[in-house]
Amino acid sequence: MTMRKVLLEEALGWPLAHDVTEINPETGFKGPAFRRGHVITAGDLERLRSLGKNTVFLQELGDKDIHEDDAAQQVAPLAAGENILHDPAPSEGKIAFKSVCAGVFTVDAARLFRINALAVPALPTLLTGTPVVQGQTVATFRIIPLTCVPEVLAAVTAELATPLLAVHPYVVRTAGIVVTGREVYEGRIKDGFIPRLSGTLEGYGVQVTESVIVPDEVTMIAEKVAHCAATCDIVLVTGGTSVDADDVTVLALEEARVEFLNRGMPMQPGNNFTIGYLEGVAVCAVPAATLFFDRTAFDHYLPGLLAGLKPSLEDIHQAGHGGLLPHGRPATRA
Repeated sequence: MTMRKVLLEEALGWPLAHDVTEINPETGFKGPAFRRGHVITAGDLERLRSLGKNTVFLQELGDKDIHEDDAAQQVAPLAAGENILHDPAPSEGKIAFKSVCAGVFTVDAARLFRINALAVPALPTLLTGTPVVQGQTVATFRIIPLTCVPEVLAAVTAELATPLLAVHPYVVRTAGIVVTGREVYEGRIKDGFIPRLSGTLEGYGVQVTESVIVPDEVTMIAEKVAHCAATCDIVLVTGGTSVDADDVTVLALEEARVEFLNRGMPMQPGNNFTIGYLEGVAVCAVPAATLFFDRTAFDHYLPGLLAGLKPSLEDIHQAGHGGLLPHGRPATRA
């Protein structure tokens, strides 16, 4: 198909080679006023002019160029992976990808970069690891000009030998919380961890089935952690994660035979958030920062853990880029 740019008056009787977009701020409408293939009539000219069109592109057969709609329809089923649904047909040359369930969106960032580096295709996505709800748009695809050469489309599809986009549903249903600290255990201060963590977990549909407060005693903490890991899908152990002499939470987790991925995180707030596993169950040391900030390393990693995703060491080390989290509670103004 070739593309020929002509004045409106010369386009009468010819089919459009592209959707013509209408944007109306007063009504909030944005969409195609005329679809690709629409045969232009004299009655269309005034509306096209009102949309800022004095020229249009017409389609003619015989060229090797691939139309944006055809490119999008070829790419969409290849890019869509687990729990991803794509539009059945393009609109204005663009196809959207949506989640079919609540969960965590992931994308192979290296392949995504190589596709977008071709410059002609545009494939914007949510950040990998983003929690999503059912029906949420997670990515879109289009060819930026109206056509591309076959070589560009071949380069894109070569990157899609396996699907690029996926949503991982939440699989964790129950949680155990072990609060450490003699001052809390003896009732000298009120516990804030159980309500904070329970509220966050409930937002993901996770029920707290075990919760206990214990003093800073290694053996007692280890026993409670082991019990929760045997009866719950995830275990959160709070407090005692820093370097004070009586901060024994990590020692207790080691005694319980929890295997750590890494000690701490290159993130703030929540540097001392630590992820480990005991018999396949995620066990997390949750630092006190979680009580004082709306978003910490704990909140960053929790959705993926609830979806059964195990971060790699590389994932943890790369978390420093963007790891200075901007969503803590704002400082009080004077």
